[in-house]
Amino acid sequence: MCRPLSPHPRDCPVNPIQRGFDILRREGPRSLVVKVNRGVQRSIRILRSDGIGAVSLRAARKIQSGLLTQRISMLVDARDAVAVDWTVIPAHHRTPPTVDSGSVEIAWLMSPPGRESGGHQNLFRFIDFAERAGHRCTIYLYHTAGTPELSDLRAMLAQTDAYAQVSAEIRIYDRDAGVDPSTQAIFATGWETAYPVFLDRTEARRFYFIQDFEASFYPLGSESLLAGNTYRFGFHGISAGGWLAKKLHDDYGMHMDHFDFAVDKSRYHVTNFGPRHEVFFYARPVTSRRAFEFGLLVLGEFARLEPDVVINLAGWDVSNWEIPFPHTNLASLEISQLNEVYNRCGVGLVLSLSNMSLLPLELISSGVAPVVNDAPNNRLVSDNPNIEYVPLSPKRIAQRMAEVLRRKDAVERSIAMSASVAKIDWEDSGTQFTDAFEKAMRG
Repeated sequence: MCRPLSPHPRDCPVNPIQRGFDILRREGPRSLVVKVNRGVQRSIRILRSDGIGAVSLRAARKIQSGLLTQRISMLVDARDAVAVDWTVIPAHHRTPPTVDSGSVEIAWLMSPPGRESGGHQNLFRFIDFAERAGHRCTIYLYHTAGTPELSDLRAMLAQTDAYAQVSAEIRIYDRDAGVDPSTQAIFATGWETAYPVFLDRTEARRFYFIQDFEASFYPLGSESLLAGNTYRFGFHGISAGGWLAKKLHDDYGMHMDHFDFAVDKSRYHVTNFGPRHEVFFYARPVTSRRAFEFGLLVLGEFARLEPDVVINLAGWDVSNWEIPFPHTNLASLEISQLNEVYNRCGVGLVLSLSNMSLLPLELISSGVAPVVNDAPNNRLVSDNPNIEYVPLSPKRIAQRMAEVLRRKDAVERSIAMSASVAKIDWEDSGTQFTDAFEKAMRG
């Protein structure tokens, strides 16, 4: 059986050393070694996907959970969280600069990127669009745990083709020095970066590049509250997709523009023009909004209906999960490997509880029918008729997956659905973004 759907309560923190002795007494030395090895392997995976800052932050939280003395440990610096009073507009925010024509000096504040961080990869895509439109960009890394090594970061960015190669200089953000005085526009790119953007002493016009509703990333509590507050900072938001733009305008009164989702057809295209007998699941147990455990419930029922179909799980290494049906654990694939996997599959299960994933359009481009939970956060991003929107019932979703896979016209439909996104291009999204940005900068 799979792991529990909810974590065990942790009302009384246990010292990690004592926990180790308990495991040793209860389960023996072999079990203790296995658990330690799994922890090390998980740290390595987090390091590869999210960078050293994420590992350090998680390690700090783990250590603190076992000590009597607790410290505040969040993505945002506690000093910045306290210093922001969003109920008062700072004087240097009231007269932002305008640029009638020509290039703009843009500062981008972001957390340190990781090799497999999809949000950062998409962010670099739009920095590239800004540079190609003639604007000069500088990247500032904001972090609260560990100082990233810039030489290692630059090497990682150069070695992977998942990141656009940009000209922007990369610097460590200094909260005392702030961004360069020549900066005319400054972008927050995640909720934690909105705080230093608010506080920075530059008079640059404030923007917020928003890829998801980050207040929903946390249980109701401090971090959810701090993330939600950033939508009240008075920044000009440019969001990924229309659902976010509508939600943030309606719920927070933000001034919003958005760009549409697109697909890179040089990466995702049909190579298999025959029958497909496998399915794909975007499996991210570390990303709650992708509903991993719920997906296992769906796939368990699907495996009962279609016991001979290969079920591929990709997005994270799930080897330490007890999964109650036969499956192929593809773990974290390089972006260059995805199209080959997609072309083996007739159906792809993608669950999105906040902003829609980029995967449905990528799957369609590769001839895969995406099965997606039916909700405004998905439908307002894409109304492509080839997306199978299904209510959030495990049994109903499994049944729809089986129905789609059994279609007699599956091969013809695979080719047709790929053609349906032939004119959807990231270049158009880049134009939407730069048009919205330049319109705001022109005043």
